[in-house]
Amino acid sequence: MLNNYVFLKILVINSSIKIINMRFFLSIAVFFFSFCNCFSQKPKPNIKVQSVSKHINALASDKMQGRKVGTEGIELAAQYIESEFSKIGLKTFQGAKDYRQRFSKSEMKLANIIGVLEGNSNKEEWVVVSAHYDHLGILKPVAGDSIANGADDDASGVAAVLALANYWKKKGGNSRTIVFIAFTGEEMGLWGSTYFGTQINPEKCIAGINIEMIGKDSKFGPKTAFLTGFERSDFGEIIRKNLKGSDYKLYPDPYKNFNLFYRSDNASLAKLGVPAHTFSTCPIDQDQYYHTVNDEVETLNVQTIANTISAIALGTESIINGKDTPTRVAIIKE
Repeated sequence: MLNNYVFLKILVINSSIKIINMRFFLSIAVFFFSFCNCFSQKPKPNIKVQSVSKHINALASDKMQGRKVGTEGIELAAQYIESEFSKIGLKTFQGAKDYRQRFSKSEMKLANIIGVLEGNSNKEEWVVVSAHYDHLGILKPVAGDSIANGADDDASGVAAVLALANYWKKKGGNSRTIVFIAFTGEEMGLWGSTYFGTQINPEKCIAGINIEMIGKDSKFGPKTAFLTGFERSDFGEIIRKNLKGSDYKLYPDPYKNFNLFYRSDNASLAKLGVPAHTFSTCPIDQDQYYHTVNDEVETLNVQTIANTISAIALGTESIINGKDTPTRVAIIKE
């Protein structure tokens, strides 16, 4: 028989070996699950922060004088967007001589800026990607500053349109035609998008992806956004399905009292039956910079903007590629 000392020593050694083995297998398990998790996450579309920052700084600069309709400032903004569309290599809309869709309103000459990336197998079907490029112009001075730069509202959205145009041009393979639009006159009552709606056959428009104020983390936290009119079609559910496995989440609009579905350019297409919705991250109930001279680039998180653009690209890909077709919305009557 073993004496007590030897028996205890063997027992301690056996226990130590078991503990070492257990730690080893736990380490292997943690590594395995971490490894699998890395590969289970969907790859993010590559949206460059530097490019997004460049667009916002240009459009929200003092040089643009707040981009009010009918001013020299909005003309400079239009020229900037046209130049970017040209660099990307977009076509003009419906054979126009340039990127401008011209019209008049209240004795002012106005223009939407439209660039087209033609689809392949379903090129007669359109997906509109939009944001408005106008803002409020010059306001009453606050601490010597009178320019309403509109960095979040809506230079952030226009930057997203430009980034998505560049992304899809490089990626290629879009089954449906993508119509990229910078609308004018949104702040005046959706002038530009309303005019656009009178010039198209809405049956050709499969979806409207409108982007408005994505420069701050939403009330749901980082890497989240909300969608207006979520319950009006299955557009939002399609986006959610496509975002599964990513680190980004989409929520229904939490600000029903603000009537946001009708306050951005998506409404002009939605009233024609198009499943057109707006992506936003703006904490509108707490945003102290909204429609003030303090809506400056410095108040935005450019990484938040890039994350949201990437999520929009991933979330809408199946619609652009013709795999999913969102249900129509009930036609909104005047």
